[in-house]
Amino acid sequence: MNHAPPNTRITPADIKSHGLSDEEYARILGILDGREPNLVELGIFSVMWSEHCSYKSSKRWLKTLPTKAPWVICGPGENAGVIDIGDGLAAIFKMESHNHPSFIEPYQGAATGVGGILRDVFTMGARPIANMNALRFGSPDHPKTRHLVSGVVAGIGGYGNCVGVPTVGGEVNFHPSYNGNILVNAMTVGLARQDKIFYSAAAGAGNPVVYVGSKTGRDGIHGATMASAEFGADSEEKRPTVQVGDPFTEKLLIEACMELMATDAIVAIQDMGAAGLTSSSFEMASKGGMGVQLDLENVPTREEGMTPYEMMLSESQERMLIILKPGKEDLARRIFEKWELDFAIIGHLTDTGRMVLKMNGTVVCDLPIDPLAQASPEYDRPWVPTVKHSELAASEVEAVDWREALKKLMSCPDVASRRWVWEQYDHMVMTDTAQRPGGDAAVVRVHRTGRALAITTDCTPRYVKADPFEGGKQAVAETWRNLTAVGARPLAITDNLNFGNPEKPPIMGQIVEAIKGIGAACTALDYPVVSGNVSLYNETDGRPILPTPAIGGVGVLDDIERMATIAFKQPDEYIIVIGQRTGDDGWLGQSLYLREICGLESGAPPPVDLAHERKAGDFVRALIQSGRVTACHDLADGGLAVALAEMALAGNIGCRINDPGGPRHARLFGEDQGRYLVTATVDFASEIVRDGLAQAVSAYTIGITGGDAIALPDGAVTIAELRRLHEGWFPTYMSGKA
Repeated sequence: MNHAPPNTRITPADIKSHGLSDEEYARILGILDGREPNLVELGIFSVMWSEHCSYKSSKRWLKTLPTKAPWVICGPGENAGVIDIGDGLAAIFKMESHNHPSFIEPYQGAATGVGGILRDVFTMGARPIANMNALRFGSPDHPKTRHLVSGVVAGIGGYGNCVGVPTVGGEVNFHPSYNGNILVNAMTVGLARQDKIFYSAAAGAGNPVVYVGSKTGRDGIHGATMASAEFGADSEEKRPTVQVGDPFTEKLLIEACMELMATDAIVAIQDMGAAGLTSSSFEMASKGGMGVQLDLENVPTREEGMTPYEMMLSESQERMLIILKPGKEDLARRIFEKWELDFAIIGHLTDTGRMVLKMNGTVVCDLPIDPLAQASPEYDRPWVPTVKHSELAASEVEAVDWREALKKLMSCPDVASRRWVWEQYDHMVMTDTAQRPGGDAAVVRVHRTGRALAITTDCTPRYVKADPFEGGKQAVAETWRNLTAVGARPLAITDNLNFGNPEKPPIMGQIVEAIKGIGAACTALDYPVVSGNVSLYNETDGRPILPTPAIGGVGVLDDIERMATIAFKQPDEYIIVIGQRTGDDGWLGQSLYLREICGLESGAPPPVDLAHERKAGDFVRALIQSGRVTACHDLADGGLAVALAEMALAGNIGCRINDPGGPRHARLFGEDQGRYLVTATVDFASEIVRDGLAQAVSAYTIGITGGDAIALPDGAVTIAELRRLHEGWFPTYMSGKA
């Protein structure tokens, strides 16, 4: 074979700049039987073995997560997870991070995050029906925060709106730990017929390897490597590694792929995500036990003089790799050219088990596929458990007037209305959005049916930092609760595990314990993990983010007419708390009340009793499905008082609440887990309380709807004042007037 010699000898500086350790480089030499790699080969190893692509610090622990259930069609390992939702249909979904790029270039970083997760879903044959996002920003008074919020929200809206997929919900939170490293986690859910799901394993020696979509440029080179390292003072210099997205091309790509998928031409298909042409070709070949030869001069490029190194490592957007059946090339070409997209046969499969790259007939890379793809490092990094906080008694926490506390909480950055955000997203396109942003979960109708999917994202990072195991459990349980609160049957989750530097034992301890907590909750709730993403090294100058294992949950409503919402519906309905454990004063450790009112982040977070969680949730879901409740809302940040205020604002109806007794600040603002608020007419209220007693689920009446305020015996806060405070913070802040 005519091999191209390395341009220069690989130096220690080259190894370091590619994010490889000396030990990893020695492993590379072993795989190559002592031969030094050339620069192209070094680049390929670096991206395939990056933390972002190989999960080398986390996969030992990820393997412990529950991933199977009778309704799971495909768990982790493919582009996205697949679950059976009945009627011959499947929901396909995943959540992924675009954290580092979004900090460097917020608009394009967020936009291409949306584009990438859309491709993960439609590459499996699903038409995307909904987008979600979970966003974390630094302190509102940090000089960069407003700029980052503006750019990220505009990028998400700009891409999703142009593609024509509704953005139906998500999260936005603020904390100083994200000042130098924001989090942008994007989730997409799609629908497919179960008999038309496409996978990525290549098959058939001689079958053509086809490149479709946009041309390859120099944007995104080393994106995966950048996402596998801490930020430092030079983060702004990494701007060239951020990809540039084109949502109009993505829309064409979706339609062209769907048209091709309606034929019998496809053997395998994979999007070009992190590490671009390298990861897509290696993963397809490895999964199918194949080899591949690529002729790089045939790769469509948009810049002059691109080298093999640049072509293989570019993360240019809107590109796919397809293995076609022999003789289907002309059919596929006609489809993609009709949609004005590039189509190029850039190689073929072989039975050699090797990746051979040629440029104008000269071999520029010759690597064994399986050792590289399957033998990536797997580290059992040292870890230490997080030192747990002691429980805070209510008497240790300052009690302030409940009205002032409620007003402050309803207007704080983490509770204030996100209307400013979601009004920039087209959440109604496709006309199947049945529950708009602002509730416990988004609900999207399965087109032309009476069934629907419920979708949510959640995590409480302050809980995870204080106790990663309980915090991991709570993140899963909260999404399960959100889905239950709209009447859905929770089916599965996708996770996006955002942590700091895993080479530091305390950070690795957070990762290990959070994964253990996630696994415990998923097992207890029959709620498996079917896809996910790990984003590590979220640190700047050695300062880590709060550990943030974001969870995306999906459930199904068999009858959309039985969907619940949070809004009070009419006066004189009874308000019932379900799931409050007897004897609890109200858990204030790590609560929003403690942080926002007292200026403290201390104490143990509320424990999650998974057996209780399951029992209370199943009880509430049955109430909703039987039509006996008129509204439902789970209790989360801010506890009972904030949940009441949110229900009142949503329905523009007030309520009169009994004196809660005990330490009032704890009873009103404690964040005890596994609780719901429901409303019911007089005909059903006593029946619900009685049924709860019979099923060993606490259910008791705390008040009645009506009036224009949240009222307790000693005073009230009007809905008008709460609305002004709740809806005013975001617009005021983003206008620069805060």
